[in-house]
Amino acid sequence: MFLITVLALVGVVALCFMLVDSLWSVLELISSYLMPYFLPAEVQSLSKRFGPWAVVTGGTDGIGKQYAKELARRGINLVIISRNPEKLKTVATEIEKEHSVKTKIVVADFSKGAEIYSHIEAELKDIPIGILVNNVGVQYEYPMPLCEVPPSKSWELINVNVGAVTAMTRLVLPAMVARGSGAVVNVSSGSELQPLPLMTVYAATKAYIHSFTHAIREEYSSKSIYIQHLAPLFVSTKINAFSQRILDGNLLVPDAATYARSAVSTLGRVQDTTGYWLHGIQYGLIKFVPVWMRTKIGAHMNEGFRQEYLHNAKIKAN
Repeated sequence: MFLITVLALVGVVALCFMLVDSLWSVLELISSYLMPYFLPAEVQSLSKRFGPWAVVTGGTDGIGKQYAKELARRGINLVIISRNPEKLKTVATEIEKEHSVKTKIVVADFSKGAEIYSHIEAELKDIPIGILVNNVGVQYEYPMPLCEVPPSKSWELINVNVGAVTAMTRLVLPAMVARGSGAVVNVSSGSELQPLPLMTVYAATKAYIHSFTHAIREEYSSKSIYIQHLAPLFVSTKINAFSQRILDGNLLVPDAATYARSAVSTLGRVQDTTGYWLHGIQYGLIKFVPVWMRTKIGAHMNEGFRQEYLHNAKIKAN
């Protein structure tokens, strides 16, 4: 009888935690996606709160490019860092013409690891960076088991997805702390929610970003540094080119412009968010499912994407 009572109490406590977590998710959804319509422009001004300059890594494609454009639309000057100089020039010119802000481009290949950061540091010297958007990331070419992943790709995933968010945050934080203001946005992924077979290394790097972001928030929130954890689910960008179904998009899979417009509207108001209201609902529902079951579901989903990619590749080859 005593054991049954204890187990019942444990169950009640666990249920209460789940309900509180779900209620908090609803409150975050309201705060993230509805409050912008009720706040005056002065309260929403990112430049007044954080400063006139932002750095966006991986800012020439997908979410990064559109996020940069959204910041520019709000009057923020931009430093865009990516590895392709031609794309950088094109995007910078486009942003300057559309939004009349200043831009600076920095050519850097994050896959090369530690050697690139002295160059980036020199390029950012004397620029008062108010917002850092750690967006750069790489994905598998298509879902595959670990032994099929080339060692070079594993290192690229680690250098870009783990190394860049760590090194760039370390690089800009001291000046932010000295000024007493600043924002760091770390772009993770819904894949952080569980181990993800057939995308094992990718999902593990995103779990790192989740842990890293929450830890530095605890370290630096008292210094008036705003640290946001941004975890989108599927977005229609070329990082998901292994699946035409994802590229085609739908209500649950927005394009990069739609996603970025929503995500930037959450900046400065909510610390943990998917950035898009329907992703927020999905994220909350996923958390109700036990991790072992999420892992099984993820494996099944990725096997479907793998077969889709291999089927399409075979058709193209023929």
